[in-house]
Amino acid sequence: MLLTRVSPKRALAFGLGFSLLTACSVPEPGTDVHDPYESVNRATHWVNVELDRSVLRPASQVYGTLVPSPVRRSLDNAADNFGMPSAVMNKILQGDIGDAIHNTARFAVNTTLGLLGLFDPALDMGLEARDSGFADTLAVWGASEGAYLVLPAFGASTERDTAGLVVDILTNPFGTVLGAKLGIDAENVNLGFGAISSALNSRFELTEAFDTILYDSADSYTQLRLFYLDSRRFSLASTSDDATADLYGDLYEGLYDE
Repeated sequence: MLLTRVSPKRALAFGLGFSLLTACSVPEPGTDVHDPYESVNRATHWVNVELDRSVLRPASQVYGTLVPSPVRRSLDNAADNFGMPSAVMNKILQGDIGDAIHNTARFAVNTTLGLLGLFDPALDMGLEARDSGFADTLAVWGASEGAYLVLPAFGASTERDTAGLVVDILTNPFGTVLGAKLGIDAENVNLGFGAISSALNSRFELTEAFDTILYDSADSYTQLRLFYLDSRRFSLASTSDDATADLYGDLYEGLYDE
């Protein structure tokens, strides 16, 4: 029940404090990858790969085969809808009031007309999701990326993204409310409802891409690190079409070079 008693203010303070620690982790000049914890990261990566091989991949194949695509899509929609209040909060913290209003309207439509988010009528109204997490907020505020990290079960991350992940879990508004009502941790609501179905569905639908990185490359650790960092930086940056083409050229070149 600990997580249900953590206030949003304390969670934000924790995230800010943790992100300040990334200032102590400074990359070497001229390097694109800052990985001072590589030995520990690699050990965690291989644990995650074995977890994927023995649990996640087989479970995703069963899930994807037995659960019809429309049902899987509806569960993903509902999980995304539960996370929309957090996106609204982060857009406000980033000073992007337009996106905050947009996401609020999307949440209202899908919660009502979409039956708690199982369906996505908001998309047909031009209200696409404009997702954001606290890690994005930290980036907007100027927090450095910090060192590359591999988290048990969660996988690739950075120091800044890890701080954001913790705050996202602690400040999950529906998790806090439901956790208090049902007598369970907010994290369990968040992870149980959202992450499990979404992770299984993503692993199933992206089987070929995951398998290429994790099992077909000469060094899956390096390939996943490259893919994660490039993708994450791209998602945070305003780039031109030329820059987009260059980025994905680098991504695919890195994936298949070895």
